Amino acid sequence: MTVDRQTEHPVDPLFTNRWSPRAYSGEPIDDATLMRLFEAARWAPSASNLQPWRFLYGKAGTAAWQPIFNSLVPFNQSWAAKASVLIAVVSRVRSTPPGKTEKVDNVWHAFDAGAAWQNLALQASLLGWYAHGMGGFDNAALRQALNVPEDYAIHAVVAVGKLGDKAQLPEALQQREGPSPRQPLSAMVAEGGFSFEA
Repeated sequence: MTVDRQTEHPVDPLFTNRWSPRAYSGEPIDDATLMRLFEAARWAPSASNLQPWRFLYGKAGTAAWQPIFNSLVPFNQSWAAKASVLIAVVSRVRSTPPGKTEKVDNVWHAFDAGAAWQNLALQASLLGWYAHGMGGFDNAALRQALNVPEDYAIHAVVAVGKLGDKAQLPEALQQREGPSPRQPLSAMVAEGGFSFEA
């Protein structure tokens, strides 16, 4: 699907074609395709090359799906039920940097996990799949269900699937289903210092 988004400066369509739908078809994702998404994420940059991100997934129709799905808030369950796979994005908050012998706080773990998730989302888009990141989930329930250690932060749950018919969504969501615009570049870029509206 080609998306008609207007940029202020020329960029590759890879960036403007990526968006986060809620209407999924329910089509299964094969392991080879799914691993391509994770392979793209694997090559994200990371501070000191610590690669703190981890992905825990459950494909639709498997036992691994249900604990992730159950952790979603009801609103997200209402549309994510048709996704092909749900992925929990987590990252290690303490790591042993190169040349050190003890773990220290990795203040960049979330930044690095965000880069890895973006690689996954862009690879999905290139392959004709769609990824939608969600913050609406029960963190404690997901941590317990997936046995996530305390020294890992849980950032998001990502739904991946093929684009479906938006008519299957509740009416209020149908009106919102489509690529969203962005704030102007001037609202997020400044030379020399912070000059944005508070």
